[in-house]
Amino acid sequence: MPYMIIGGQAVLLYGEPRLTADVDVTLGIDTDRYEEIEALARTLDFRILPDAPEDFIAETSVLPTMDGSSGIRVDFIFSNTPYERQALGRVKTVTLGNAHVRFASAEDLVIHKIVAGRPRDLDDVRGILRATGGLDNAYIRRWLVEFGHTLDADFLRLFDGLADSDRRGDDS
Repeated sequence: MPYMIIGGQAVLLYGEPRLTADVDVTLGIDTDRYEEIEALARTLDFRILPDAPEDFIAETSVLPTMDGSSGIRVDFIFSNTPYERQALGRVKTVTLGNAHVRFASAEDLVIHKIVAGRPRDLDDVRGILRATGGLDNAYIRRWLVEFGHTLDADFLRLFDGLADSDRRGDDS
């Protein structure tokens, strides 16, 4: 099943170290396959957090779980959009112990964080820009323009402002 780690765990790979208490996993499947993920979560001893998981998934496209042994929250995010399919094809596979883990590319992480737009996400983008050279800015800009049209937001201006502040060396 195609997947990629996004969120704070991916920021640890590309950006500046920060505390994060959860794992966000984007799945390359639609919500109609939620029963497979629910079964997998139960097999892994992950507690399903919503009382009515099918209703929650239908509303949010997310299945929140908690690892029974560590207490770490793991959110499974259902997505099978053209953007996500392309992002899943651009993952960076990292070997952690005996596991090969698929992380979103730095560019796709920047896109996710810009669209989310919370202050913590924008700080993460600043850290990624400082720590990672040679990003495919044309790719980032193309998707930010498309998401901006869809969501009626100027994500490109936000990205350009963050990139400019990174070039200046400030955090404004």
